[in-house]
Amino acid sequence: MDHQQPIIYSILKNVSLLALIAFFSLISCKQQAEKIQAESKRPNIVFIMADDHAIQAISAYGHPVSQLAPTPNIDRLAKKGALFTHSYVTNSICGPSRAVILTGKHSHINGFRQNGDHFDGSQPTLPKMLKQAGYETAIVGKWHLHGYPQGFDHWKIIVDQGNYYNPDFIENGDTTRIEGYATDLITNDALDFLENKRNDSLPFFLMVHHKAPHRNWMPALRHVNKYDSVNFPLPETYCPNFKEQQAAKEQLQTIYEDMYEGHDLKISKEYGSTELAHNPWTTDFERMSPEQRDTWDAAYLPKNNSFHEADLHGQDLAEWKGQRYLQDYMATIAAVDEGVGKLLDYLDEHNLTENTLVVYTSDQGFYLGEKGWFDKRFMYEESFGTPLLMQLPTEIEAGKKIEGLVQNLDFAPTILDLTGNEQMAKHMQGRSFRGLLNGTTSDDDFRDVIYYHYYDYPAFHMVKKHYGIRTKRYKLMHFYDDIDEWEFYDLKKDSLEVKNLINDRGYQSIIAHMKQKLVSVQKAYSVTEKEFETAAPDKVEKAYEQFKKLRGQAMR
Repeated sequence: MDHQQPIIYSILKNVSLLALIAFFSLISCKQQAEKIQAESKRPNIVFIMADDHAIQAISAYGHPVSQLAPTPNIDRLAKKGALFTHSYVTNSICGPSRAVILTGKHSHINGFRQNGDHFDGSQPTLPKMLKQAGYETAIVGKWHLHGYPQGFDHWKIIVDQGNYYNPDFIENGDTTRIEGYATDLITNDALDFLENKRNDSLPFFLMVHHKAPHRNWMPALRHVNKYDSVNFPLPETYCPNFKEQQAAKEQLQTIYEDMYEGHDLKISKEYGSTELAHNPWTTDFERMSPEQRDTWDAAYLPKNNSFHEADLHGQDLAEWKGQRYLQDYMATIAAVDEGVGKLLDYLDEHNLTENTLVVYTSDQGFYLGEKGWFDKRFMYEESFGTPLLMQLPTEIEAGKKIEGLVQNLDFAPTILDLTGNEQMAKHMQGRSFRGLLNGTTSDDDFRDVIYYHYYDYPAFHMVKKHYGIRTKRYKLMHFYDDIDEWEFYDLKKDSLEVKNLINDRGYQSIIAHMKQKLVSVQKAYSVTEKEFETAAPDKVEKAYEQFKKLRGQAMR
């Protein structure tokens, strides 16, 4: 027996060790399974952003223009998710808006104040954080921040602003011209990522950035005559009288004075001709294939002939230009809406809808003739406000309307919160509005003031530098550089922002309080004196001369 004891002890010891190993293996497997299960519950994200898509041009918002040119697929997000009625940007211009979305920080903090700046790609961004958290990240479409995207596993971006027809794309450092229509190509690239390129075992973050409906509003060939017979309502402020609105008076973005007849309005030089009138940027049309151009010319020739036959002048010409602009703009959106439908259909067909956050927004709002304008830049509601629709069935009640004040500054913190990575947003200036989505925070309690700052002057359209704040009812703005003008609006009484009340005696105590609040907000966001620098007078003068030459001989 004495000789057998060591053998028995050895057997027992080995059995115990095996049992222990098996026990810990079970725990490890369980933990791994729980981890996989937890990760599988983390939502995928499809972030769709158009360029210059006005709130007025999405039918879910109910504007009269959009009711004549509905967007049924974008509307699906409003029906199955949430529609935001008070979503704003921090700086209404393309590049800066994108930088704010990526960083969750104002322009003066992320360093990208105006188009032409270079984005510091080494700073923390939303895609980098999600990638660190185990997400597969991708971006297709417009980048417009100079340099290459960082933090993405996959990217294929359009060169600079891009062109509607046969655009140039950069992928893996190589630039290739791809035949087709930009909106369709970007949609197809997004679908290709979902179908063929992503890792099925990882949650994904896909940014789909469209060029459309950016200037010069070239519809897909299948849509070039889509709204020819539609008479869109022009805004009541289409021919404004700017009283005590000096910056508005001095802008260069009026439809009937500043649009290029050929490039923007697609007007031909004369009856029977397909040669465009004033067209300083020829590449948009020259890159079309002969077949594309033939189809285009066949569609526009009859309506341009009708225009020449009408021989319009004065107010009639101004209104005709407004109609042509809206017809092209809304027809350009049609392909965007179709693309959204294809992405939503893909999610439905592959059982991804329940666990995928779908966001639809724009890099800013846009003017559809309000105050006579196109473009954006101003802190007035049409360009300051931006569409925002979000769908995530596990978190957002279908058909929800959210009236809280949110900004694109908040997108990154909200997405990080929804993916369980809220701690990564602690250095961002935005805040998560997840509570607004799931109903744990009321609209009134989320935020009572938002800040705006526009820097891009002198530049296209010559909109003055300005900054300001908006509360639920009031708006205060200061235009500066070569002017020094304050504007104040009571949005409850004057939603069109046509009556500047800065000198109204009845509002002086409110204005004083708003100015104090403005200083407090600027301090909270670390705004320094650097942000109020002005341009050299000779630079402003040269810019006016440059844009006068670029404008060419106007058709009146």
